[in-house]
Amino acid sequence: MSTRAPHILMVGGGTGGHVYPAIAIADAVRALRPDAQIVFAGTQDRLEARAVPEAGYALHPITAQGLQRRAVASNLLLPFRVAQGLVQSWRLVGAIEPDVAVGTGGYVAAPVLMAAWLRGRPLLIQEQNAYAGLTNRVLARLALRIHLAFPEAKDWVPAEHAVVSGNPTRQSLRDADPDAARAAFNVPEDGRVLLVMGGSLGSAAINGAIQRILDPLLAEGDVYVVWQTGTRYYDDLTEDLDEHPRLRVVEYIDQMGHAYAAADLAVCRAGALTCSELTVTGTPAVLVPSPNVTADHQTKNARSLERAGAAVWLDEADLDAHLETVLLDLLGNSDRRARMAEAARDRARPDAAETIARDVLALADRYRTN
Repeated sequence: MSTRAPHILMVGGGTGGHVYPAIAIADAVRALRPDAQIVFAGTQDRLEARAVPEAGYALHPITAQGLQRRAVASNLLLPFRVAQGLVQSWRLVGAIEPDVAVGTGGYVAAPVLMAAWLRGRPLLIQEQNAYAGLTNRVLARLALRIHLAFPEAKDWVPAEHAVVSGNPTRQSLRDADPDAARAAFNVPEDGRVLLVMGGSLGSAAINGAIQRILDPLLAEGDVYVVWQTGTRYYDDLTEDLDEHPRLRVVEYIDQMGHAYAAADLAVCRAGALTCSELTVTGTPAVLVPSPNVTADHQTKNARSLERAGAAVWLDEADLDAHLETVLLDLLGNSDRRARMAEAARDRARPDAAETIARDVLALADRYRTN
């Protein structure tokens, strides 16, 4: 066995759901093996172009394009961009000679992992959702190990190579102090806190529904609403909303650990990372899946947590009819919230990043050639 430092190629791009798990795995690898040589591949115009360098890793640009379901004309360039990405990936794999290639999804992962496989490098894939994405469903057949966040995803990948390890989440989420969190939002210890969020850009449906039921929510004398509107909707909403001593409206919450630690209940989308953060923090939630995602994977995530007793699943089309009743019932039932919190923690995998990192290093050690 070689004694040189392991060389690891990471790829995952497009959205935070793909990028941040890759960074969390890389951080865990580095914590276990500070000498590990970790290189990322990704596109130059998506989230990874900013997030990966900010996390302290080099990013090698790869040309990639997914199949466009709406802008159909742009698919005419797809074969050329796929070929270009494969050539770039082939050269990158040859240059860095990774001992293992790790993919967390997104269409940029396809050429990179395919090139690594063609060069005889072992593949490890991490899937965040209850329904595996297209890239991971295809590449899972080439992978030696597939790490899943939801047990339901085993139906979509080769089960003999799959293990349910959870989604990697930030340590800061688990370290947040509830008293400090409530102080940060100026909420008293005995206040009931509803956390509202629809992602970094925001959700028009969730924002609109909350705006329409804000008065009955705040009519409950000890209910506080911490509302992340998202960057897309903040200006318009703050113009329309009246100030209230128990309303906290923000564009974006940087310290999500504080937000979860302060919350008694959350209403939010059902993206993979959000669901994992809810479980690792034990936050009861009303999940409103986005209808605008591929393969409706958010509904599958929400259904999984509802079956576990950790959340209530509510379709976007039913918000006006049911959201007010559901939220007031849950805010008024501390015993049910406690049961939901316990069920959420039962689904949590707080050591997911370290578990996956150990597997990455084991593969690197096993297949190192020089």
